[in-house]
Amino acid sequence: MAQWPTLTLEQELLAQGFVHIAGLDEAGRGAWAGPVVAAAVILPLRRKRLPEELQGVRDSKLLSPRRREELFDVIWKRAFSVGIGVVGPEEIDTRGIVPATRQAMRLALARLEAVPQYLLIDYLLLPEVDVPQRAVVHGDARCLSIAAASIIAKVHRDRLMVELDERFPGYGFAQHKGYGTPAHRAALTRLGPSPIHRLTWAPCRRLRQGLHNWPSS
Repeated sequence: MAQWPTLTLEQELLAQGFVHIAGLDEAGRGAWAGPVVAAAVILPLRRKRLPEELQGVRDSKLLSPRRREELFDVIWKRAFSVGIGVVGPEEIDTRGIVPATRQAMRLALARLEAVPQYLLIDYLLLPEVDVPQRAVVHGDARCLSIAAASIIAKVHRDRLMVELDERFPGYGFAQHKGYGTPAHRAALTRLGPSPIHRLTWAPCRRLRQGLHNWPSS
C-alpha cells in the first residue's frame, strides 16, 4: 500500500527553530523533450488544520491529471510561498540533466517570497545554496512539503507541454508530455527532433546519427 506523506520532518525542524522550511521537487527529468521544472513550497506549518486542508496531497505520479490540477489550486492557496523554476532543453543538453535540475531548483528558490531557513529536497542536495538542507529519499512519498512541490512542478510542466504542442504540432506533446511513449517514438522517427527535443539524449542522438532502427527493449 502506498504511503502517505506527513509533516513529521517539518515538525522536527520546526521544533529546532526553523520556520520557513521549503520542500523541493522536479518534473520532467526523464523526458525526451521539453524543460525540467522545479518547484519550492513553504507551507504554513503552524496552521493547525494544515494536514486536513492538504488532504490528498501525495507524490504527483500517483494522482490523476484532474486530481493534480485540483490539488495545485489547493496548495497554491494554502502555501505560505511557492516558487517555480524552468530550465529548457538547450541547457539540459549543455549542462546535463542533474546540473540543469539543480539550476531549476535554485531558480524556484529565488522566486519564493520568503527566504527559506531549511530545505527538504527529493533525492538531491544543492551544494551552491548556503542554506541547511537534507536530501530525502522518496521524499515525495514521505514529506508533505516535497509532495506539494511535486504537484506544483508536474502541473506547471504539463501546462507548458500543452502550450508547446500548439507550437510544434504532430509530436503529441499534449498527450505524452515529452516522455518516451510508443506514440512519441513513432512521431520522432517520422518527423525528426523538434526544437524542444533534448538532442544529446539517446533517442534523438540515434536519429541524428542516421540510426533509424530502435533497439529492442
